[in-house]
Amino acid sequence: MKTPVILVDRPADLPVSSAGLTVLATRDYIADPGRVGPGPVRLINLSRDMVYLGLGYYASLLAEARGHAVIPSAVTIVGMKDRGRAWTAIRDVERVLLDTLRRLKDPPTASFSIDVHFGHTDDARFARVARQAFDRLRTPIQRIQVRLDPTWGPYVKAIRPRTLADLGPAELERFAAALEAHTRRAWRDPALGRPIAYRLAVLVDSREAFPPSDAKALERLERAGERLGVSVERIGVRDYARLAEFDALFIRMTTAIDNPSFRFARKAADEGMPVIDDPRSILRCTNKVYLAETLAAQGIATPKTVVLDQTRLARAADILGFPMVLKVPDGSFSRGVVKVESPAELRRVARKLFADSDLILAQEFMPTEFDWRVGVLDGAPLFVVKYHMAPSHWQIYRHGDDGRVTTGGWTTLPIEDAPPEVIAPALAAARLMGDGLYGVDLKQNAEGVFVIEVNDNPSLESGVEDKVSKDRLYRTLLESFVRRIETRPPPISNGTRPGLR
Repeated sequence: MKTPVILVDRPADLPVSSAGLTVLATRDYIADPGRVGPGPVRLINLSRDMVYLGLGYYASLLAEARGHAVIPSAVTIVGMKDRGRAWTAIRDVERVLLDTLRRLKDPPTASFSIDVHFGHTDDARFARVARQAFDRLRTPIQRIQVRLDPTWGPYVKAIRPRTLADLGPAELERFAAALEAHTRRAWRDPALGRPIAYRLAVLVDSREAFPPSDAKALERLERAGERLGVSVERIGVRDYARLAEFDALFIRMTTAIDNPSFRFARKAADEGMPVIDDPRSILRCTNKVYLAETLAAQGIATPKTVVLDQTRLARAADILGFPMVLKVPDGSFSRGVVKVESPAELRRVARKLFADSDLILAQEFMPTEFDWRVGVLDGAPLFVVKYHMAPSHWQIYRHGDDGRVTTGGWTTLPIEDAPPEVIAPALAAARLMGDGLYGVDLKQNAEGVFVIEVNDNPSLESGVEDKVSKDRLYRTLLESFVRRIETRPPPISNGTRPGLR
């Protein structure tokens, strides 16, 4: 859908102009689901009757049965009426509230309320609290009631759902502005006047030293989106509460289990939206122990590899000899990868690596002038690049003691010119990780082609990976997202936290 469908009990309830919006009477939606049209549907339920077995409740309940994404969900409507059911969400909001109050120079001295419209509040002091409340209890209009107890201090007494009928004229104006921002109904290519069919969030971290995509690559992605009717919008880690506004998520910050990228990936998956990289791919690809075991089990050629704990160092020396390469399970950009030349160096380096992980990898040292990188999307090659080794170094990245990083050059090839013996194992290895976007690293020598690792979140940099295919690379990527959006299965509610809300 171009914009969400808004359900109201009567047209006069809508506090903004209906121009450019799809507005339906709640009763009409209940009686005839075909009124919303084909394709993925997102609903904003603004019914006045948000009680159990009321009209608004049934609209949300039937939306979930029809595979339509809706806020609030039926589970949320019921849960917000019962503090016991909403207890976990309230505690999460309360934690953010208490942290916010500790930071205020002049905190409130009496009990107070925070009015929230689509995760926004007019009181800027409590913006984080409002975002957290909307994220945990996705209902358009909420009131957070905060009590300052003389004995126990501040706490969230309740988070109450509200309806349009509860709003006075001034608050209706604020809600209207929040609704406008949430629906973002002016989604058009300014040059072509083309309506935007879908919205893609691109998660980036502006502070990152080695982002997977540079600014020019993201600009090319945005321009490709304009031509395809996909609104591409960069978001940051502070936009977690906004994620459900989008149809899909593309992660363009370095992924790891313990950083916000994984939290966003899980949230997107919970919301039923297509995401690259999905949580399963992140879990599999970011752990080299898993990769080594999986590739070996499937008979895919790799350098000789030994999984080590602190009692098995001698075994690595016996099997691999020297030099060998030690790797932490979750390193990236050549970090956490060390070449060791002797038993003494093996013990010294391993001791440092074991400080962060109970298991590490020892791998046969396999020097080459370059590494192959085959980009794979939906099981097919997307790009092929030779990454050359950094000058006077055995890796493509050289991290200096002074913090400086040097790299080798690169050579981008047309896919049809890449050796088939390189493409075939790359596709086979990527297939074991999933059906997303992967960068498969391989080495080639006189003995054959060997898969080094499979990376989720591969680099897509302007003038490197896109040097041959240019805009076609970004168009192919966006077309994959569109297919995923249009073929995604209906959401499945788990009874506590529905998949699409």
